[in-house]
Amino acid sequence: MNESTNKMTRREAVSIVSATALTPHLFGADRQNAERTPWYATMRRCGQTNFNERDPIELDIGWWVDYWSSLKLDALLLNAGGIMAFYPTKIPYHHRSQFLDGHDLFGDFTKAAKAAKIRVVARLDCNYVYEEAYKAHPEWVERTSDGNPVTSPESPWLYKTCMYSAYFTEQMPAIIREVNSLYDVDGFFTNGWPSTGRPPKCYCEACRKLADPSTPEGYEQHLARVLDVWKLWDSTAKQKKWDSVYVGNLGGGIRAVTNLSRIAGVAGWFNADHQGRSRETPIWDCAQQGRVAQAVMKGRTITNVTGSYANTSPLWRHTSKAPLEATMWMAQTTASGMTPWYHWLGGKPEDHRWEKTGRDFFQWIAANEAHFTNRHSIATLGVVFSQRTNAFYQPPGGRDATEFLQGMYKALLDGRFLFDFVHEDDLGPETLAKYKALILPNAALLSSTQCAQLRDYASRGGSLLATFETGFYDESSNPRSDWALSDLFGAKVAAKRVGPNGNAAYARIERPHPILSGFENTKLLPFAEYYVPLAPVQDAVLTVIPPFPAFPPEMVYPRVEHTDQPAIVLRQQGSSRTVYFPGDIDRAYWRSQNPDLSRLLVNSIRWMIQEAAPVVVAGEGMVELFAWRTQPGFAVHVLNYNNPEMMRGWFTHPYPLGAQKIRMTLPSGADISRVKLLRAGRDVPFVKNGRTVEFTIPAVADYEVAALV
Repeated sequence: MNESTNKMTRREAVSIVSATALTPHLFGADRQNAERTPWYATMRRCGQTNFNERDPIELDIGWWVDYWSSLKLDALLLNAGGIMAFYPTKIPYHHRSQFLDGHDLFGDFTKAAKAAKIRVVARLDCNYVYEEAYKAHPEWVERTSDGNPVTSPESPWLYKTCMYSAYFTEQMPAIIREVNSLYDVDGFFTNGWPSTGRPPKCYCEACRKLADPSTPEGYEQHLARVLDVWKLWDSTAKQKKWDSVYVGNLGGGIRAVTNLSRIAGVAGWFNADHQGRSRETPIWDCAQQGRVAQAVMKGRTITNVTGSYANTSPLWRHTSKAPLEATMWMAQTTASGMTPWYHWLGGKPEDHRWEKTGRDFFQWIAANEAHFTNRHSIATLGVVFSQRTNAFYQPPGGRDATEFLQGMYKALLDGRFLFDFVHEDDLGPETLAKYKALILPNAALLSSTQCAQLRDYASRGGSLLATFETGFYDESSNPRSDWALSDLFGAKVAAKRVGPNGNAAYARIERPHPILSGFENTKLLPFAEYYVPLAPVQDAVLTVIPPFPAFPPEMVYPRVEHTDQPAIVLRQQGSSRTVYFPGDIDRAYWRSQNPDLSRLLVNSIRWMIQEAAPVVVAGEGMVELFAWRTQPGFAVHVLNYNNPEMMRGWFTHPYPLGAQKIRMTLPSGADISRVKLLRAGRDVPFVKNGRTVEFTIPAVADYEVAALV
């Protein structure tokens, strides 16, 4: 749209919209309703038609409403504006689709969806503007270090907006108000913002006054701005309806840098735009996202987007994802307690294979909806998720700081443990009381308060396992002169960190111990790529053999065959057991996939926990487990990862698992009278002895849910 056709100035448009949509009494808004349950708190199925510029003249609204209705959607995301308006906006520099002339795609689609009793959330894109906006408001746009405007790499006619500019505090609220004044929408969502990655480096006039975003000070400034803008947009959305909501674009899973715990404090609804996997991404990446989101939202609304298109690398966004891959992504979404959100890009699809995949899964969860209404997880093992370590820790040897957690995660799956994530900012007794044990996979950055919370947890009988440099740095990434958790784990640092010399470090078995189950025919084990030398401890189970050359073969022998440096420190005080690995054993496992490292981690976790988990699933194959207290009873979710594409690629064919034997210990006072397999659609017999329930899932094709009621 040519800006010359806009008859009003931006100030006039903002004024008019403010006089209508911002007047609560005009729309009957009742502030006293704020204590009632908002609509999105009970949402179970969500979808999105993502418009492209030609859709005003190509999209068949009736066809789309019929399709989404067949999925029994509660809510639908539709493009309204921001980067491009799909309705006849009157706000200057709010660029309209060039094919919009005479059409109101957003308005007409919204009216049709509401008639089908589907709520509508308006999708906005705040990330780019067209040249006319840049020329009128150059202060809206990010700058490079040499002062040039930042443009889109793929669409250079689009200019990247800066979140510290008035575009975020004036233009975007004006768009929200205008949409609210014209249409019956139930919320607003922004594509691509705020994201959870590292803050961008912008050199506009406003950003030059800020701290470097890679520093702790810049990190806090970025977070403060995100929270201020989030609250502004949410309050603007609520000016029409008390239960309207602003939904940000989050995700990132275990790679998230921006503090999700703080964002969760202002978010009514957490959306993870975590659409699929490509390159070297393991299948459980979506389940990890669910654990991250649950750690901060604590049962409040979480959605996860499944892209129904081929979001691989290379990318083909107008062809369908393999049905089993999409199904497993939605299964992980559901198993981890998130609400599935199914997404297609473009209003005139020519590839229709994705439609049945979404319809089959959504109709199935709709038919069993009560069993996906979770009250809380019943796991008693927690794994600390450290975002500040992601943001500021520089791991030796380079690469990604998340490899420590990734390796521990894989070991937890190997051992079939039931566990939750616990955010690093949530280590108080009110959260940790439910966990018998806590794992810290190289949580390198910990504040003095967090260290004190961990000591308090152990003093109350909680058990802990930590690896490598956990607590070696304060929350601002400053190295500590003394290890803050030395007293907790009963270990003292004796020397500086040691790295590989061709070979990585080995561990020598010194005496029998339960953590060495399965290692009866060896005196030597792989240990770590990097490790911290410790002072000797009494009755060491494993000691370190320092690295030695790996080539040429004539040089491959240990220069030091025996040391008194422990490779693990085990301790018991009362009912609390602690385990400390001074090496990067979790990361070494992730990089090498050496099964000895997994076995050592699994054995150590079992020794630390001491007693059986609330749910134990025995059988062959790689699975991931979730167990929930639900509205009607309990649900045990079993995800089948036994597939040659587990670590990369796409699932295309299922490799069914055989019988899975389940033993569940019911909470005191709970009882059940039936066990139903929701995917198989039939009941199975069970044996109950006191609080223990035992039954068998005969087979698992891709995903099974055992509902105990």
